[in-house]
Amino acid sequence: MSRIFARFSAAIALSLLLTASASATPTCLPDKQPFELTGDTVHWTMTIAPGADCIQGLRWSYMQIYNVSVMTPPKNGKIVMVGPGFRYFANPGFKGSDTFALSVLGKNKRNPGNSTVQIEVKPGSSGVQLLSSN
Repeated sequence: MSRIFARFSAAIALSLLLTASASATPTCLPDKQPFELTGDTVHWTMTIAPGADCIQGLRWSYMQIYNVSVMTPPKNGKIVMVGPGFRYFANPGFKGSDTFALSVLGKNKRNPGNSTVQIEVKPGSSGVQLLSSN
């Protein structure tokens, strides 16, 4: 009986965990400029409200991503690596700008390489919007 209860409890906990991340905005970068994994650097701009979060994958359909790491951490928020992507959490009292940089290592089609993604974070009044720029 205790095994059944333990499995049931684990199923409920897993269900709650999977739905807990629903507050993140999965489309916070609708027009992102792709990186090429050729030693290139791309610049993205994110607009985010204080206390909000943004989750963004970095993989393109024609790429394999081997590693994503933080080169320069944010000062007015927190970044958590999520597989081949990241989740940025703006501090609740976030009023100024923030920046962070990621290093992406992988293979573009058949060619191995790396890219740098530099992200500028600007405060917004509500919601999350992530725009790309060159």
